[in-house]
Amino acid sequence: MISHEIRVTPSAETPERSAQFAWKIAEVAADPVPIGAEVAGMVINRVIDNAAVAMAAINRHSVANARAQALAHPRQGGAAVFGLPGSERFEAEWAAWANATAVRELDFHDSFFAAESAHPGDNIPALIAVAQQCGRGGAELVRAIATAYEIHLDLAMSMCLHEHKIDHVAHLGPSITAGIGALLGLEPEIIYQALQHAVHLSFSTRQTRKGEISSWKAYAPAHLGKLAIEAVDRAMRGERGPSPIYEGEDSVIAAFLGGADRVFNVDLPGPGEPKRAILDTFTKEHSVAYHCQPMVDLAFRMRRMIDDTGAIETVTIHSKRQTHMVTGSGANDPQKYDPKASRETLDHSIMYAFAVALEDGEWHHERSYSPERAGRPETVRLWRKVKTVEDDEWNRRFADADPLNKPQGGRVEITFADREPLIDEIDFADAHPRGARPFARPEYIAKFETLCEGVVGTDEIARFLAHVQDLPALDAGALGGLNVEVPPGSLECAKRDGRGIF
Repeated sequence: MISHEIRVTPSAETPERSAQFAWKIAEVAADPVPIGAEVAGMVINRVIDNAAVAMAAINRHSVANARAQALAHPRQGGAAVFGLPGSERFEAEWAAWANATAVRELDFHDSFFAAESAHPGDNIPALIAVAQQCGRGGAELVRAIATAYEIHLDLAMSMCLHEHKIDHVAHLGPSITAGIGALLGLEPEIIYQALQHAVHLSFSTRQTRKGEISSWKAYAPAHLGKLAIEAVDRAMRGERGPSPIYEGEDSVIAAFLGGADRVFNVDLPGPGEPKRAILDTFTKEHSVAYHCQPMVDLAFRMRRMIDDTGAIETVTIHSKRQTHMVTGSGANDPQKYDPKASRETLDHSIMYAFAVALEDGEWHHERSYSPERAGRPETVRLWRKVKTVEDDEWNRRFADADPLNKPQGGRVEITFADREPLIDEIDFADAHPRGARPFARPEYIAKFETLCEGVVGTDEIARFLAHVQDLPALDAGALGGLNVEVPPGSLECAKRDGRGIF
Protein backbone atom coordinates (compact mmCIF):
# COMPACT_ATOMS: atom_id res chain seq x y z
CA MET A 1 0.00 0.00 0.00
CA ILE A 2 1.14 3.56 -0.74
CA SER A 3 0.30 6.34 1.72
CA HIS A 4 -1.01 9.54 0.13
CA GLU A 5 -1.01 12.81 2.06
CA ILE A 6 -4.03 14.98 1.29
CA ARG A 7 -4.10 18.62 2.34
CA VAL A 8 -5.86 21.79 1.26
CA THR A 9 -3.69 24.03 -0.93
CA PRO A 10 -4.13 27.63 -2.15
CA SER A 11 -5.38 27.91 -5.72
CA ALA A 12 -2.04 29.35 -6.77
CA GLU A 13 -0.34 26.16 -5.53
CA THR A 14 -2.73 23.58 -6.97
CA PRO A 15 -0.93 20.23 -7.21
CA GLU A 16 -0.21 18.74 -10.60
CA ARG A 17 -2.99 16.42 -11.71
CA SER A 18 -0.81 13.35 -11.18
CA ALA A 19 -0.34 14.38 -7.52
CA GLN A 20 -4.03 14.92 -6.78
CA PHE A 21 -5.82 12.31 -4.68
CA ALA A 22 -8.69 11.87 -7.15
CA TRP A 23 -6.11 10.98 -9.80
CA LYS A 24 -4.54 8.42 -7.44
CA ILE A 25 -7.96 6.78 -6.96
CA ALA A 26 -8.47 6.79 -10.73
CA GLU A 27 -5.14 5.04 -11.26
CA VAL A 28 -6.09 2.31 -8.78
CA ALA A 29 -9.46 1.84 -10.50
CA ALA A 30 -7.82 1.58 -13.93
CA ASP A 31 -5.18 -0.93 -12.80
CA PRO A 32 -6.28 -4.34 -14.17
CA VAL A 33 -4.74 -6.50 -11.43
CA PRO A 34 -5.90 -10.14 -11.22
CA ILE A 35 -8.66 -10.96 -8.74
CA GLY A 36 -7.82 -13.95 -6.56
CA ALA A 37 -10.16 -16.82 -5.77
CA GLU A 38 -10.63 -15.76 -2.14
CA VAL A 39 -11.74 -12.27 -3.12
CA ALA A 40 -13.97 -13.58 -5.92
CA GLY A 41 -15.58 -15.97 -3.46
CA MET A 42 -16.34 -13.15 -1.04
CA VAL A 43 -17.80 -11.07 -3.87
CA ILE A 44 -20.20 -13.94 -4.58
CA ASN A 45 -21.12 -14.11 -0.88
CA ARG A 46 -21.99 -10.40 -0.85
CA VAL A 47 -24.05 -10.58 -4.04
CA ILE A 48 -26.04 -13.40 -2.39
CA ASP A 49 -26.33 -11.38 0.83
CA ASN A 50 -27.59 -8.29 -0.98
CA ALA A 51 -30.22 -10.30 -2.84
CA ALA A 52 -31.32 -11.93 0.41
CA VAL A 53 -32.01 -8.71 2.28
CA ALA A 54 -33.58 -7.13 -0.80
CA MET A 55 -36.08 -9.97 -1.06
CA ALA A 56 -36.97 -9.64 2.62
CA ALA A 57 -37.75 -5.96 2.01
CA ILE A 58 -39.29 -6.29 -1.46
CA ASN A 59 -42.79 -5.08 -0.56
CA ARG A 60 -41.93 -2.51 2.08
CA HIS A 61 -43.18 0.99 1.42
CA SER A 62 -39.85 2.64 0.57
CA VAL A 63 -38.79 -0.20 -1.70
CA ALA A 64 -42.11 -0.28 -3.54
CA ASN A 65 -41.95 3.46 -4.14
CA ALA A 66 -38.37 3.31 -5.43
CA ARG A 67 -39.45 0.50 -7.77
CA ALA A 68 -42.42 2.58 -8.94
CA GLN A 69 -40.04 5.38 -9.89
CA ALA A 70 -37.83 2.95 -11.81
CA LEU A 71 -40.86 1.62 -13.69
CA ALA A 72 -41.27 5.05 -15.27
CA HIS A 73 -37.88 4.66 -17.00
CA PRO A 74 -38.00 1.51 -19.18
CA ARG A 75 -35.14 0.81 -21.58
CA GLN A 76 -34.65 -2.05 -23.99
CA GLY A 77 -31.40 -3.76 -23.08
CA GLY A 78 -31.22 -1.89 -19.78
CA ALA A 79 -30.90 -3.24 -16.24
CA ALA A 80 -33.17 -5.52 -14.20
CA VAL A 81 -35.12 -4.56 -11.08
CA PHE A 82 -35.43 -6.92 -8.11
CA GLY A 83 -38.76 -8.70 -8.02
CA LEU A 84 -39.76 -8.00 -11.63
CA PRO A 85 -39.28 -10.46 -14.51
CA GLY A 86 -35.77 -10.37 -15.94
CA SER A 87 -37.24 -9.65 -19.37
CA GLU A 88 -38.32 -6.20 -18.16
CA ARG A 89 -35.44 -3.75 -18.29
CA PHE A 90 -34.96 -0.16 -17.14
CA GLU A 91 -32.45 2.67 -17.29
CA ALA A 92 -29.40 1.60 -15.27
CA GLU A 93 -29.45 4.55 -12.86
CA TRP A 94 -33.10 3.92 -11.98
CA ALA A 95 -32.66 0.16 -11.64
CA ALA A 96 -29.73 0.91 -9.33
CA TRP A 97 -31.94 3.33 -7.38
CA ALA A 98 -34.66 0.72 -6.85
CA ASN A 99 -32.31 -2.17 -6.08
CA ALA A 100 -30.05 -0.24 -3.71
CA THR A 101 -33.08 0.95 -1.75
CA ALA A 102 -34.22 -2.67 -1.41
CA VAL A 103 -30.76 -3.75 -0.23
CA ARG A 104 -30.46 -0.96 2.35
CA GLU A 105 -34.04 -0.92 3.67
CA LEU A 106 -33.66 -3.43 6.52
CA ASP A 107 -30.12 -2.46 7.58
CA PHE A 108 -29.23 -6.14 7.23
CA HIS A 109 -26.15 -6.44 4.96
CA ASP A 110 -22.41 -6.05 5.40
CA SER A 111 -20.47 -3.60 7.54
CA PHE A 112 -17.01 -2.19 8.17
CA PHE A 113 -15.55 -0.02 10.96
CA ALA A 114 -12.41 2.06 11.04
CA ALA A 115 -12.02 5.85 11.19
CA GLU A 116 -15.43 5.82 9.48
CA SER A 117 -18.13 3.17 9.34
CA ALA A 118 -19.45 1.76 6.10
CA HIS A 119 -21.96 -0.61 4.51
CA PRO A 120 -19.83 -1.47 1.46
CA GLY A 121 -22.47 -3.78 -0.01
CA ASP A 122 -24.18 -0.53 -1.01
CA ASN A 123 -21.68 -0.38 -3.90
CA ILE A 124 -23.02 -3.50 -5.57
CA PRO A 125 -26.47 -2.55 -7.00
CA ALA A 126 -25.17 0.28 -9.19
CA LEU A 127 -22.32 -1.88 -10.50
CA ILE A 128 -24.65 -4.74 -11.41
CA ALA A 129 -27.05 -2.34 -13.14
CA VAL A 130 -24.30 -0.78 -15.28
CA ALA A 131 -22.85 -4.22 -16.06
CA GLN A 132 -26.26 -5.44 -17.23
CA GLN A 133 -26.94 -2.38 -19.38
CA CYS A 134 -23.44 -2.30 -20.88
CA GLY A 135 -23.24 -6.06 -21.55
CA ARG A 136 -20.30 -6.82 -19.29
CA GLY A 137 -19.46 -10.29 -18.02
CA GLY A 138 -19.00 -11.85 -14.62
CA ALA A 139 -15.23 -11.44 -14.38
CA GLU A 140 -15.54 -7.73 -15.13
CA LEU A 141 -18.25 -7.35 -12.48
CA VAL A 142 -16.13 -9.15 -9.89
CA ARG A 143 -13.24 -6.79 -10.65
CA ALA A 144 -15.57 -3.78 -10.34
CA ILE A 145 -16.96 -4.87 -6.97
CA ALA A 146 -13.49 -5.63 -5.59
CA THR A 147 -12.34 -2.18 -6.76
CA ALA A 148 -15.30 -0.36 -5.22
CA TYR A 149 -14.81 -2.14 -1.88
CA GLU A 150 -11.10 -1.29 -1.96
CA ILE A 151 -11.64 2.43 -2.50
CA HIS A 152 -14.56 2.60 -0.06
CA LEU A 153 -12.68 0.91 2.75
CA ASP A 154 -9.36 2.67 2.12
CA LEU A 155 -11.22 5.97 2.53
CA ALA A 156 -13.04 4.70 5.63
CA MET A 157 -9.75 3.59 7.20
CA SER A 158 -8.39 7.14 7.35
CA MET A 159 -10.97 9.78 6.49
CA CYS A 160 -13.51 10.20 9.28
CA LEU A 161 -16.83 11.77 8.34
CA HIS A 162 -18.97 11.44 11.46
CA GLU A 163 -16.77 13.70 13.59
CA HIS A 164 -17.78 16.47 11.18
CA LYS A 165 -21.44 15.36 11.22
CA ILE A 166 -21.21 14.17 7.61
CA ASP A 167 -23.13 11.00 6.75
CA HIS A 168 -20.99 7.93 6.05
CA VAL A 169 -22.48 7.44 2.57
CA ALA A 170 -20.20 10.24 1.29
CA HIS A 171 -17.46 7.67 0.59
CA LEU A 172 -19.83 5.77 -1.72
CA GLY A 173 -19.66 8.48 -4.38
CA PRO A 174 -15.97 7.88 -5.17
CA SER A 175 -16.07 4.13 -4.57
CA ILE A 176 -18.99 3.40 -6.91
CA THR A 177 -17.48 5.74 -9.51
CA ALA A 178 -14.15 3.90 -9.28
CA GLY A 179 -15.97 0.57 -9.55
CA ILE A 180 -17.79 1.66 -12.70
CA GLY A 181 -14.49 2.84 -14.14
CA ALA A 182 -12.95 -0.58 -13.51
CA LEU A 183 -16.05 -2.33 -14.89
CA LEU A 184 -15.94 -0.42 -18.17
CA GLY A 185 -12.14 -0.40 -18.49
CA LEU A 186 -12.02 3.40 -18.62
CA GLU A 187 -8.85 5.46 -18.80
CA PRO A 188 -7.71 7.29 -15.63
CA GLU A 189 -8.59 10.69 -17.16
CA ILE A 190 -12.27 9.77 -17.49
CA ILE A 191 -12.44 8.17 -14.03
CA TYR A 192 -10.67 11.21 -12.54
CA GLN A 193 -13.20 13.66 -13.96
CA ALA A 194 -16.14 11.47 -12.91
CA LEU A 195 -14.71 11.12 -9.41
CA GLN A 196 -14.52 14.86 -8.92
CA HIS A 197 -18.14 15.26 -10.03
CA ALA A 198 -19.32 12.43 -7.74
CA VAL A 199 -17.30 13.48 -4.68
CA HIS A 200 -18.48 17.08 -5.05
CA LEU A 201 -22.13 16.00 -4.72
CA SER A 202 -21.80 13.12 -2.25
CA PHE A 203 -21.75 15.03 1.03
CA SER A 204 -24.82 15.23 3.27
CA THR A 205 -25.31 15.55 7.02
CA ARG A 206 -25.72 12.84 9.63
CA GLN A 207 -29.25 14.03 10.36
CA THR A 208 -30.10 11.01 8.19
CA ARG A 209 -29.33 8.87 11.28
CA LYS A 210 -30.43 11.20 14.07
CA GLY A 211 -33.69 11.60 15.99
CA GLU A 212 -36.73 10.19 14.19
CA ILE A 213 -34.93 8.28 11.46
CA SER A 214 -36.84 8.30 8.18
CA SER A 215 -36.94 6.19 5.03
CA TRP A 216 -34.16 8.37 3.57
CA LYS A 217 -31.72 6.07 5.39
CA ALA A 218 -32.62 3.43 2.80
CA TYR A 219 -32.60 5.83 -0.14
CA ALA A 220 -29.31 7.60 0.70
CA PRO A 221 -26.95 4.95 -0.79
CA ALA A 222 -29.24 4.60 -3.82
CA HIS A 223 -28.92 8.34 -4.40
CA LEU A 224 -25.12 8.04 -4.43
CA GLY A 225 -25.23 5.11 -6.87
CA LYS A 226 -27.49 7.01 -9.22
CA LEU A 227 -25.26 10.06 -8.97
CA ALA A 228 -22.10 8.02 -9.69
CA ILE A 229 -23.63 6.49 -12.83
CA GLU A 230 -24.54 9.94 -14.11
CA ALA A 231 -21.07 11.30 -13.25
CA VAL A 232 -19.34 8.56 -15.24
CA ASP A 233 -21.69 9.03 -18.20
CA ARG A 234 -20.96 12.76 -18.19
CA ALA A 235 -17.19 12.21 -18.03
CA MET A 236 -17.34 9.67 -20.86
CA ARG A 237 -18.79 12.47 -22.98
CA GLY A 238 -15.75 14.64 -22.31
CA GLU A 239 -17.10 16.76 -19.48
CA ARG A 240 -15.03 17.65 -16.42
CA GLY A 241 -15.64 17.88 -12.67
CA PRO A 242 -14.73 20.48 -9.99
CA SER A 243 -10.95 20.32 -9.53
CA PRO A 244 -9.13 19.58 -7.29
CA ILE A 245 -12.03 18.16 -5.31
CA TYR A 246 -10.01 17.06 -2.26
CA GLU A 247 -7.19 19.64 -2.20
CA GLY A 248 -8.91 22.83 -3.41
CA GLU A 249 -9.45 25.97 -1.33
CA ASP A 250 -13.21 25.33 -1.36
CA SER A 251 -13.00 21.54 -1.65
CA VAL A 252 -14.86 18.95 0.42
CA ILE A 253 -12.02 18.87 2.96
CA ALA A 254 -11.92 22.65 3.24
CA ALA A 255 -15.70 22.95 3.50
CA PHE A 256 -16.75 19.83 5.40
CA LEU A 257 -13.85 17.85 6.87
CA GLY A 258 -11.87 20.17 9.08
CA GLY A 259 -10.86 23.11 6.94
CA ALA A 260 -7.63 24.38 5.47
CA ASP A 261 -5.38 22.95 8.19
CA ARG A 262 -6.69 19.37 8.10
CA VAL A 263 -4.36 16.71 6.70
CA PHE A 264 -5.37 13.14 5.85
CA ASN A 265 -3.12 10.20 5.02
CA VAL A 266 -4.91 7.53 2.99
CA ASP A 267 -3.33 4.24 1.89
CA LEU A 268 -4.17 2.93 -1.59
CA PRO A 269 -2.83 -0.14 -3.42
CA GLY A 270 0.26 0.42 -5.50
CA PRO A 271 0.51 -0.56 -9.19
CA GLY A 272 -0.12 -4.28 -9.59
CA GLU A 273 -1.14 -4.72 -5.96
CA PRO A 274 -4.25 -6.90 -5.39
CA LYS A 275 -7.48 -5.31 -4.17
CA ARG A 276 -8.36 -7.41 -1.10
CA ALA A 277 -10.22 -5.00 1.19
CA ILE A 278 -13.50 -6.89 0.87
CA LEU A 279 -11.96 -9.60 3.05
CA ASP A 280 -11.96 -7.17 6.01
CA THR A 281 -15.75 -6.78 5.95
CA PHE A 282 -18.48 -8.80 7.66
CA THR A 283 -22.22 -9.23 7.33
CA LYS A 284 -25.12 -9.26 9.78
CA GLU A 285 -26.99 -12.20 11.18
CA HIS A 286 -29.66 -9.94 12.72
CA SER A 287 -31.57 -7.04 11.16
CA VAL A 288 -30.30 -4.31 13.49
CA ALA A 289 -27.51 -1.74 13.33
CA TYR A 290 -24.12 -3.43 13.57
CA HIS A 291 -23.38 -1.91 16.98
CA CYS A 292 -26.38 -3.92 18.22
CA GLN A 293 -25.35 -7.27 16.67
CA PRO A 294 -23.15 -8.54 19.52
CA MET A 295 -25.66 -7.38 22.12
CA VAL A 296 -28.44 -9.41 20.53
CA ASP A 297 -26.20 -12.49 20.72
CA LEU A 298 -25.25 -11.67 24.31
CA ALA A 299 -28.91 -11.19 25.27
CA PHE A 300 -29.68 -14.66 23.93
CA ARG A 301 -26.92 -16.04 26.16
CA MET A 302 -27.83 -14.10 29.30
CA ARG A 303 -31.54 -14.91 29.15
CA ARG A 304 -30.71 -18.55 29.98
CA MET A 305 -29.67 -17.31 33.42
CA ILE A 306 -32.77 -15.18 34.06
CA ASP A 307 -36.02 -16.74 35.19
CA ASP A 308 -38.06 -13.54 35.29
CA THR A 309 -37.16 -10.46 33.26
CA GLY A 310 -39.76 -8.57 35.28
CA ALA A 311 -37.40 -8.77 38.29
CA ILE A 312 -34.72 -6.77 36.48
CA GLU A 313 -34.04 -3.37 38.01
CA THR A 314 -31.36 -1.97 35.70
CA VAL A 315 -29.43 -2.96 32.57
CA THR A 316 -26.18 -1.12 31.86
CA ILE A 317 -24.30 -1.70 28.61
CA HIS A 318 -20.63 -0.66 28.73
CA SER A 319 -19.20 -0.22 25.24
CA LYS A 320 -17.26 1.98 22.84
CA ARG A 321 -18.16 5.58 22.06
CA GLN A 322 -19.81 4.80 18.69
CA THR A 323 -22.19 2.32 20.29
CA HIS A 324 -23.08 4.77 23.04
CA MET A 325 -23.51 7.80 20.78
CA VAL A 326 -25.05 6.24 17.65
CA THR A 327 -27.35 3.51 18.98
CA GLY A 328 -27.24 4.09 22.73
CA SER A 329 -28.59 6.47 25.33
CA GLY A 330 -25.65 8.80 24.61
CA ALA A 331 -27.44 9.90 21.45
CA ASN A 332 -29.94 11.71 23.69
CA ASP A 333 -32.69 10.77 21.25
CA PRO A 334 -35.96 10.15 23.14
CA GLN A 335 -37.20 8.35 20.02
CA LYS A 336 -34.87 5.46 20.84
CA TYR A 337 -37.15 4.67 23.80
CA ASP A 338 -40.44 5.34 21.99
CA PRO A 339 -42.60 2.28 21.17
CA LYS A 340 -44.24 4.29 18.39
CA ALA A 341 -40.95 5.19 16.75
CA SER A 342 -40.20 4.21 13.15
CA ARG A 343 -38.59 0.89 12.37
CA GLU A 344 -35.56 2.83 11.12
CA THR A 345 -35.26 4.35 14.60
CA LEU A 346 -35.79 1.09 16.48
CA ASP A 347 -33.10 -0.75 14.53
CA HIS A 348 -30.70 1.97 15.76
CA SER A 349 -31.72 1.57 19.42
CA ILE A 350 -29.49 -0.87 21.27
CA MET A 351 -31.78 -0.49 24.27
CA TYR A 352 -34.73 -1.80 22.29
CA ALA A 353 -32.70 -4.57 20.64
CA PHE A 354 -31.32 -5.86 23.94
CA ALA A 355 -34.71 -5.81 25.69
CA VAL A 356 -36.55 -7.68 22.93
CA ALA A 357 -33.75 -10.21 22.41
CA LEU A 358 -33.61 -10.82 26.18
CA GLU A 359 -37.35 -11.46 26.33
CA ASP A 360 -37.77 -13.44 23.10
CA GLY A 361 -34.52 -15.34 22.60
CA GLU A 362 -34.85 -14.69 18.85
CA TRP A 363 -34.61 -11.82 16.39
CA HIS A 364 -36.81 -11.56 13.31
CA HIS A 365 -36.63 -8.82 10.69
CA GLU A 366 -40.43 -8.31 10.83
CA ARG A 367 -41.85 -9.77 14.05
CA SER A 368 -39.28 -8.07 16.27
CA TYR A 369 -40.37 -4.66 14.96
CA SER A 370 -44.14 -4.99 14.77
CA PRO A 371 -46.10 -2.25 16.57
CA GLU A 372 -47.62 -4.92 18.81
CA ARG A 373 -44.18 -6.23 19.74
CA ALA A 374 -42.69 -2.79 20.38
CA GLY A 375 -45.69 -1.68 22.39
CA ARG A 376 -45.88 -4.56 24.87
CA PRO A 377 -46.10 -2.97 28.35
CA GLU A 378 -43.61 -5.37 29.93
CA THR A 379 -41.17 -4.75 27.05
CA VAL A 380 -41.49 -0.98 27.38
CA ARG A 381 -40.79 -1.24 31.12
CA LEU A 382 -37.68 -3.34 30.55
CA TRP A 383 -36.55 -1.27 27.58
CA ARG A 384 -36.58 1.93 29.63
CA LYS A 385 -34.38 0.30 32.27
CA VAL A 386 -31.59 -0.15 29.70
CA LYS A 387 -28.90 2.49 29.30
CA THR A 388 -25.46 2.62 27.72
CA VAL A 389 -22.18 3.95 29.10
CA GLU A 390 -19.08 4.92 27.17
CA ASP A 391 -16.23 2.77 28.45
CA ASP A 392 -12.58 3.78 28.05
CA GLU A 393 -11.41 0.18 27.90
CA TRP A 394 -13.74 -0.66 25.02
CA ASN A 395 -12.66 2.55 23.27
CA ARG A 396 -9.03 1.51 23.66
CA ARG A 397 -9.66 -1.95 22.26
CA PHE A 398 -11.76 -0.60 19.39
CA ALA A 399 -8.78 1.54 18.35
CA ASP A 400 -6.95 -1.58 17.09
CA ALA A 401 -5.50 -0.85 13.64
CA ASP A 402 -6.76 -4.14 12.17
CA PRO A 403 -10.44 -3.70 11.20
CA LEU A 404 -11.20 -7.33 12.01
CA ASN A 405 -9.72 -7.02 15.50
CA LYS A 406 -11.94 -4.12 16.56
CA PRO A 407 -14.32 -5.57 19.18
CA GLN A 408 -17.88 -4.44 18.49
CA GLY A 409 -19.34 -5.75 21.71
CA GLY A 410 -19.36 -4.70 25.33
CA ARG A 411 -20.04 -5.66 28.93
CA VAL A 412 -23.58 -5.89 30.30
CA GLU A 413 -24.45 -5.55 33.99
CA ILE A 414 -27.98 -6.52 35.02
CA THR A 415 -29.20 -5.83 38.54
CA PHE A 416 -32.19 -7.45 40.27
CA ALA A 417 -34.33 -6.78 43.28
CA ASP A 418 -33.79 -10.24 44.77
CA ARG A 419 -30.42 -11.63 43.61
CA GLU A 420 -26.82 -10.80 42.82
CA PRO A 421 -26.09 -8.84 39.62
CA LEU A 422 -25.56 -10.77 36.40
CA ILE A 423 -22.51 -9.66 34.40
CA ASP A 424 -21.34 -10.95 31.02
CA GLU A 425 -19.53 -9.58 28.00
CA ILE A 426 -18.97 -10.31 24.33
CA ASP A 427 -16.24 -9.12 21.97
CA PHE A 428 -17.70 -9.91 18.56
CA ALA A 429 -21.05 -10.88 17.11
CA ASP A 430 -21.31 -14.63 16.59
CA ALA A 431 -21.36 -14.23 12.78
CA HIS A 432 -18.25 -11.99 12.73
CA PRO A 433 -14.99 -13.52 11.37
CA ARG A 434 -13.67 -13.43 14.96
CA GLY A 435 -16.98 -14.59 16.43
CA ALA A 436 -18.30 -17.91 17.69
CA ARG A 437 -19.92 -18.90 14.36
CA PRO A 438 -18.31 -16.99 11.48
CA PHE A 439 -20.37 -16.75 8.31
CA ALA A 440 -19.13 -18.70 5.29
CA ARG A 441 -20.86 -19.68 2.02
CA PRO A 442 -23.35 -22.09 3.65
CA GLU A 443 -24.50 -19.35 6.06
CA TYR A 444 -24.94 -16.83 3.24
CA ILE A 445 -27.00 -19.38 1.33
CA ALA A 446 -29.07 -20.19 4.42
CA LYS A 447 -29.72 -16.48 5.00
CA PHE A 448 -30.88 -16.10 1.40
CA GLU A 449 -33.16 -19.13 1.59
CA THR A 450 -34.63 -18.01 4.92
CA LEU A 451 -35.34 -14.45 3.80
CA CYS A 452 -36.88 -15.67 0.55
CA GLU A 453 -39.39 -17.94 2.32
CA GLY A 454 -42.92 -16.99 1.33
CA VAL A 455 -41.57 -14.40 -1.11
CA VAL A 456 -39.65 -16.25 -3.83
CA GLY A 457 -40.49 -19.63 -5.36
CA THR A 458 -38.23 -22.59 -4.63
CA ASP A 459 -37.27 -23.00 -8.30
CA GLU A 460 -36.23 -19.35 -8.52
CA ILE A 461 -34.21 -19.67 -5.31
CA ALA A 462 -32.33 -22.66 -6.72
CA ARG A 463 -31.81 -20.97 -10.10
CA PHE A 464 -30.36 -17.80 -8.58
CA LEU A 465 -28.02 -19.65 -6.24
CA ALA A 466 -26.66 -21.82 -9.05
CA HIS A 467 -26.20 -18.81 -11.32
CA VAL A 468 -24.53 -16.47 -8.83
CA GLN A 469 -22.04 -19.06 -7.65
CA ASP A 470 -20.72 -19.24 -11.22
CA LEU A 471 -20.31 -15.45 -11.34
CA PRO A 472 -16.64 -15.15 -12.46
CA ALA A 473 -17.35 -17.40 -15.46
CA LEU A 474 -20.58 -15.73 -16.63
CA ASP A 475 -20.44 -14.43 -20.18
CA ALA A 476 -21.36 -10.93 -21.31
CA GLY A 477 -25.13 -10.65 -21.29
CA ALA A 478 -25.60 -13.35 -18.64
CA LEU A 479 -25.71 -10.97 -15.69
CA GLY A 480 -29.46 -10.50 -15.99
CA GLY A 481 -29.62 -13.79 -14.12
CA LEU A 482 -28.47 -11.99 -10.97
CA ASN A 483 -31.98 -10.58 -10.69
CA VAL A 484 -34.44 -12.41 -8.42
CA GLU A 485 -38.05 -12.59 -9.58
CA VAL A 486 -41.07 -12.99 -7.30
CA PRO A 487 -44.24 -14.80 -8.39
CA PRO A 488 -46.70 -12.77 -10.49
CA GLY A 489 -49.28 -10.91 -8.44
CA SER A 490 -47.24 -10.84 -5.21
CA LEU A 491 -45.35 -7.61 -5.85
CA GLU A 492 -46.47 -4.17 -4.71
CA CYS A 493 -45.91 -1.47 -7.35
CA ALA A 494 -45.31 -3.91 -10.18
CA LYS A 495 -46.84 -1.48 -12.68
CA ARG A 496 -46.62 2.24 -13.26
CA ASP A 497 -49.12 4.32 -11.34
CA GLY A 498 -50.36 7.89 -11.42
CA ARG A 499 -48.62 9.21 -8.34
CA GLY A 500 -45.72 11.61 -8.35
CA ILE A 501 -44.04 13.28 -11.32
CA PHE A 502 -42.51 10.31 -13.12
